[in-house]
Amino acid sequence: MSRSLTMLFAIICYAIFFATFLYLIVFVGDLSFAGRTVDVGPEAPPMTAAIIDVALIALFGVQHSVMARPGFKAKWTQIVPPPAERSVYVLAASVALMILFYGWRPIDTIIWNVRNPVLSGALWVVFWIGWATVLVSTFLINHFELFGLQQAWFNMRGREAERPELRQPFFYRWVAHPLYAGFFMAFWGAPEMTAGHLLLAAGVSVYMLIAIRYEERDLTTLFGDDYRRYRASVGGLIPRIRRSAS
Repeated sequence: MSRSLTMLFAIICYAIFFATFLYLIVFVGDLSFAGRTVDVGPEAPPMTAAIIDVALIALFGVQHSVMARPGFKAKWTQIVPPPAERSVYVLAASVALMILFYGWRPIDTIIWNVRNPVLSGALWVVFWIGWATVLVSTFLINHFELFGLQQAWFNMRGREAERPELRQPFFYRWVAHPLYAGFFMAFWGAPEMTAGHLLLAAGVSVYMLIAIRYEERDLTTLFGDDYRRYRASVGGLIPRIRRSAS
């Protein structure tokens, strides 16, 4: 694949990702103008729906985790050009989400329904702050590298990427995983929680807790004691409260 085609491929993959990300917000928020959401879609008996939905969450989790592992990348880049590897990953993640959107079967049993306007509004604020935290976090850790555009651009310019550096910008001064924290807020910040939404939030939460362990292991391998010291000094998903010395 030529450098120009690799760049074009990366741009297309990024555009698909961004559209999918926007639809994910709509899907999770059950926003009324969408065709299919976590609570709107084809009907199925609750047990059948739960089995299908768990399988869809597992498909996304396996794709997202396996393709992110260094061992998989080392073998995968023998087939896919290294500058396009991240773009292929982003495309695969987007397709996995599209399959989840299309295949999802709502379970409309109400778990909770917050009718108090103040509390309901507060939960919507949590929802939107969560997505904002996710987006801001991607830019803090290099948005364009995370989604494959930087690799393709450097390849087209004949430029080598710099050695990874352990940095702690903004959110990362207090929590090690603000991106995951944002997703937790976004998936759980629901004034009305159906059984289907609860299943999605719980399934994604379990996946994220597992992914965090693998990610920390990879970062420890990459940065060694520097990452161990950093991780010991901050919270995982929420800031660590320090007691002042008496």
